[in-house]
Amino acid sequence: MKATAIPPRTQDLSEGPLGVALLRLERGDLASARSSLAQAVAGGVSAGGNASLFHGAPALEFVLSRAGRADRDVRDAVDRVVATRLAAARRRQACGALPHLAEFDLIRGLSGLGALLLTRNDGTSLLEEVLTYLVSLSRPVRVDGRELPGWWSDTGPAGEEMDGGHGNNGVAHGIAGPLAVLSLATRHGVHVPGQLDAIAVFARWLDRHGHCYWTTRDQLSADEPPAAVAVRPSWCYGEPGIARTRQLAAIALDDQPRRLAAEDTLVRALADPDRLERITDASLCHGWAGLLTLARAVADDSPDSARFTPLIEDLGKRLAADLDRLSKPGLMEGRAGAHLALDGTNTTGWTRALLIS
Repeated sequence: MKATAIPPRTQDLSEGPLGVALLRLERGDLASARSSLAQAVAGGVSAGGNASLFHGAPALEFVLSRAGRADRDVRDAVDRVVATRLAAARRRQACGALPHLAEFDLIRGLSGLGALLLTRNDGTSLLEEVLTYLVSLSRPVRVDGRELPGWWSDTGPAGEEMDGGHGNNGVAHGIAGPLAVLSLATRHGVHVPGQLDAIAVFARWLDRHGHCYWTTRDQLSADEPPAAVAVRPSWCYGEPGIARTRQLAAIALDDQPRRLAAEDTLVRALADPDRLERITDASLCHGWAGLLTLARAVADDSPDSARFTPLIEDLGKRLAADLDRLSKPGLMEGRAGAHLALDGTNTTGWTRALLIS
């Protein structure tokens, strides 16, 4: 397998042909899926420093494994990527520095790589190492004499400086990602020391701060959590994606009041016209497709799934009405992801890339 330092755009699971291949695999159109996969690997397969669940060899393994076809060369390349990223994280922790979001998040970091390893269903030691690393984020750190959460970062999602740093709460880039991985690992019977304690730490944080995209240094010091404000509800950021993560955590902890609270949060968000007006497209990342996929997953795990039926029907209508306005072809912001949500199937387990299942 040819490796390149910079992933070709065609190996971008978010926007490239890999996302289109995922849709075709889910629909059982193997011939068209092979065509998309050939386009994706035409320039070689990246196993460079920025390879992740959504870029390069790990993205390729995820899509191939949806058809049961990931080969040993691809998996070996992914294993090397994971080992390199773990070593870098350990060096960072040893010197006492705060992490960048790209170290641990879903889109670029070890949460995404952990989600991929979890799909292998073989309980590898490498998966346990990733889970152990994610558990370590639950332990506070001291910076300049002040105690901060272990996932506190000086920089924002795009690498921008944030005065005093922040605690990112979203599924795509924040602590909801590690929480979802640890909770899903528990569901699949994979455990490491401290896992349930870490789930409880992250869940309590999101119980308090999960209505915000992120938490600032001043908010961290306040006696009360910041007041809720009307923001766009979505999978990537905001209460809907976090509500699914909180539900998964509650299931892992067998905490029925927390599970009900998470489900109530999603119902309120999806029934609020003021918040729904802030949705501007049909995409999986931050539009109707993501909300529909979340609502189905939460309903499937709820003892009162019927309460979600009218909400799911409404989201399906909104998605169908806006789908053709999407200009991109890909998974996260394009038509492939929207069609996957509208089809409503999960035969290949494609939603595992979003930490929804």
